[in-house]
Amino acid sequence: MKGTLYLVATPIGNLEDITFRAIRTLKEVDLILAEDTRKTIKLLNHYDIQKPMISFYRHNEGVKAEYVLSLLEEGKNLALVSDAGTPAISDPGEDLVRLLIKHDIAIVPIPGSVACIQALICSGFDTTKFVFEGFLSINKRTRKERLAVLKDEERTMLFYEAPHKLKRTLADLKEAFGGERRIVLAREVTKIHEEFLRLSIDEAISYYEENEVKGEFVIVLEGAPKKEEVVLETVQELMDMYLKEGYDKKEAMKLVAKKKGISKSEVYKEIVHCRNLSNGLD
Repeated sequence: MKGTLYLVATPIGNLEDITFRAIRTLKEVDLILAEDTRKTIKLLNHYDIQKPMISFYRHNEGVKAEYVLSLLEEGKNLALVSDAGTPAISDPGEDLVRLLIKHDIAIVPIPGSVACIQALICSGFDTTKFVFEGFLSINKRTRKERLAVLKDEERTMLFYEAPHKLKRTLADLKEAFGGERRIVLAREVTKIHEEFLRLSIDEAISYYEENEVKGEFVIVLEGAPKKEEVVLETVQELMDMYLKEGYDKKEAMKLVAKKKGISKSEVYKEIVHCRNLSNGLD
């Protein structure tokens, strides 16, 4: 029988933020795939887990993926962990999962912490609908193009950012969304120096002109204000709209009749009436 790959979420800061199931799984698998074995060994030692590890990170996943597949096809059970949080979110585990699905390998999630979710629930912004953007591109043009696409996004937006890039990202956010847009900077979530700064983008820029940037960040950006829906009520307004969309007069009248729940002859009479009014004949 083929083995199983377990996607095991690990703490993002506080070592107590791990489930009993995650500890048991790490103790039972044959091998652990770790983004950075030097970081994962600290967690394993803390919980007295003695299992062999191999590194599996962004620049070696192509070589290691085939090896991992061969182990699973031999019947070995493996666990994949990232440096912190849930694997396959903004890390090479995503590509490994796709490969294993093609080869009919069982993949089992072992849930736990995700930094962006912890930041979201403490933000005070809308949590019913949100969009995760991860790390913005390091390419200046690509980054700005992506932010331009998000300009009118009404859902709460979540970004990851490293400390040395934060000031540049805040400047780009101001350019795309304006300085008044509300933002939450969640720093070092679950760690000793955990901090949630609830500011406007302008205030955030000013804050870090006077304070040192430290730690890993989740940026929570409030969505754009909802646009009021324009309700077209008159027959003539609807006719104009459909004609602008490229329909001919006959098709437009049919659509207007359906929209208003009236006959095409009534649509025609209303249009003639409006023309007479505009010409001062009625």
